[in-house]
Amino acid sequence: MRSQIISIVSLFLLVCCNPQKKITNAGSNSISPLKFLAEYDVPNGEQFQRTTIGGLSGIDYDAKNDDYYIISDDRSAINPARFYTAKIRITENRIDTVEFTDVKTFHQQNGESYPNSKQDPLHTPDPEDIRYNAATGEIVWSSEGERKPENNILEDPSVIVADQNGNYKDSFELPANMHMQATENGPRQNSVFEGLAFSADYKFLFVSVEEPIYEDGTRATNDSAAWIRLIKFDTEKRKQVAQYAYKIEHVAYPTMPSNSFKINGVSAILLAAENKLFVVERSFSTGRLACTIRVFLADMNDAADVASTKSLSPQSVSTPVSKKLLLNMDELGRYIDNIEGVTWGPLLSNGHRSLIFVADNNFSPLQKTQLLLFELIP
Repeated sequence: MRSQIISIVSLFLLVCCNPQKKITNAGSNSISPLKFLAEYDVPNGEQFQRTTIGGLSGIDYDAKNDDYYIISDDRSAINPARFYTAKIRITENRIDTVEFTDVKTFHQQNGESYPNSKQDPLHTPDPEDIRYNAATGEIVWSSEGERKPENNILEDPSVIVADQNGNYKDSFELPANMHMQATENGPRQNSVFEGLAFSADYKFLFVSVEEPIYEDGTRATNDSAAWIRLIKFDTEKRKQVAQYAYKIEHVAYPTMPSNSFKINGVSAILLAAENKLFVVERSFSTGRLACTIRVFLADMNDAADVASTKSLSPQSVSTPVSKKLLLNMDELGRYIDNIEGVTWGPLLSNGHRSLIFVADNNFSPLQKTQLLLFELIP
């Protein structure tokens, strides 16, 4: 989604986003199991160890060491592809400070850092999500690859295993229907592996596809929903176990001008319980800077395996993933930016669990790097 937003962000020159750090407590609360507590904005363009902090599109919490892993979706254009570690200190139900503690460059199998699209477009990553495997001490991160057949650029999406210094260790075997193709088959450009979530025992990894692959029909519109796939991998064998059909909602708002860019897709997932995921659907329409963020509880317990189903439709899917809306962030009555990551946070003072969402500012001065703190109400 990053490239599309950057290309249209000039439409919003009248929108003023304060570049200074803001700490804002709750205004209105949605009647939801998720209670909004606070917002913390990282200043646009903030520098850390000679890198620009921005494009934060995935976040994960290492509770044992009280560390957060945060990935940037910089395609080595500003600085080499990388992830950060940070301390997020929460006091009195607010994010008190965010302290970036380190930055690590991702390395390819040959040991070199990843090139940008001018240097080598066939090996330029598009980092999207990151998870820490507490069982092995490894990092898993996803890349959406690239699909520009008009320029003979076809780079497959990937799920990569790295050590805590960003060094390549392994990758997951790509399912047959997830390879980039010059024809209208397989994944769409910039719409592939947006979300990652480990099972509680780290034996499985769930990967979400942001938008429908070509075989699964059209993208979501203002009037129609669409089908995407949730992929389940065996983390030891690095191979697919199953695919599940998940129906995404329609695009929330019409575009201005009409027929301009719009999208609704899955931007993040997080394990909620056994075979259940929090699923973040992010809707954006040209003419409206804010995104509509809807958080669902998805239940895969009874869902049918559709790995061998070539095309998803109501007729071909006997039992899709069931879903329940937990929160529409529009109801919070505040500006919400491009939410692309979510993680469990620490226990709050009342013993309730917390969730932290992060927004990707697309390195745009008109957008925000937001961290949103929520309480999960039992």
